[in-house]
Amino acid sequence: MGPPPDARPIDRRTVLGAAAGLLVLTALRPVGATPAEMADAIRAFTGGAPVIAGRVKLDIPPLTENGNAVPLAVTVESPMTLADHVTAIAVFNEKNPQPHVATATFGPRAGRAGFQTRIRLADSQIVTAVARMSDGRFFSDSAEVVVTLAACLEG
Repeated sequence: MGPPPDARPIDRRTVLGAAAGLLVLTALRPVGATPAEMADAIRAFTGGAPVIAGRVKLDIPPLTENGNAVPLAVTVESPMTLADHVTAIAVFNEKNPQPHVATATFGPRAGRAGFQTRIRLADSQIVTAVARMSDGRFFSDSAEVVVTLAACLEG
């Protein structure tokens, strides 16, 4: 079975035009996320529920020389009992390619609500941690980080 009788063959000019258009679209797309995309990612995590400032402590250096491995620690004030505990902590940033960096899940037997890790930061930006409680409430903390040597830009 061959092509339909009225089908136009694809010539070199059409392929080059399509490739140039794809290149322009790729160049116009922002490399990193935007603050609005970070807000959308937080809204997706919370299901649109309000986020209250407090109970979460985000410990991240305000100034870092190298964005390739920025230390980060998140702790949440919680008794970690069956009735009142943290079920998840998520970290978001506003300028990396993906605004939702990580999510750690917890149960009442975790004993302590918190974790430490290192993240890559593409540029100076705001980092936010959001904790989901067992009663459905959300708490957060944010910090602005100045990065002098950005990560994610090396080839």
